[in-house]
Amino acid sequence: MKYRLLKSISIISIFLLLIASCALKKDVVYFQESIGMQNEINNTSYEPVLQSDDVLLIIISAENPEVAAPYNLNMSNIQGLSTPTNPLGLQSYLIDKAGNVDFQLLGKIKLGGLTRIEAIQKIKLLLENYVKDPSVNLRILNFKVSVIGEVNRPGSFPIQSERITMLEALSLAGDLTIYGNRNSILVIREKEGVKTIEKVDITKRDFINSPYYYLCQNDQIYVEPNKTKVNASVIGPDVTVAFSALSILVTILALTIKFK
Repeated sequence: MKYRLLKSISIISIFLLLIASCALKKDVVYFQESIGMQNEINNTSYEPVLQSDDVLLIIISAENPEVAAPYNLNMSNIQGLSTPTNPLGLQSYLIDKAGNVDFQLLGKIKLGGLTRIEAIQKIKLLLENYVKDPSVNLRILNFKVSVIGEVNRPGSFPIQSERITMLEALSLAGDLTIYGNRNSILVIREKEGVKTIEKVDITKRDFINSPYYYLCQNDQIYVEPNKTKVNASVIGPDVTVAFSALSILVTILALTIKFK
């Protein structure tokens, strides 16, 4: 009788452990069923689109530096902006709500809605009548993404390269905690003054082709808590302690029966 009781307890424990293990893998592993995935990857290149409130560093150069110099900002025109991506406080342009920058000597130029390459080509075209073979260096100085929720190091992160994936952003935040819901990560994005909220599932293999695989400047990522975390908050610490105590009592009872 004692042997049968112990055997039953052992079988139930192993069964519950197996169920928990299967559920854990399903909820935690990224890119599930990714075998053969290389044949489905979209190879389209990504480049951020300039938008209102972007702070731009624009430097004009040419074979004759004296000809290009008047088209570059100086301290008498605008105060430098010191940021993590611009520690020297280099002079910069701010894209206004209409998508324009007030460019040195050239006046207002609409850059909002253009990619970095398109903006460079537009400025070059405007300079061709004044500067021979102009070269334009353009960078977004305030490119950043924010990650909050069930991650190990939530925060706002400046991005140097102007190109970052969702996984890289989560890596900067120390990855998801074990309580992070990999099936439901919210991305809050603003484009042309309109905010959108989209749910992303990073356990799916087609996530790599999602428009949210690459992040845009100022994207905000919120990692929702999973059911385990939600249920734990509803149950409360007292009930959790009670379950732990009950588990200990069952273990002691099983050992007592075994050695009688």
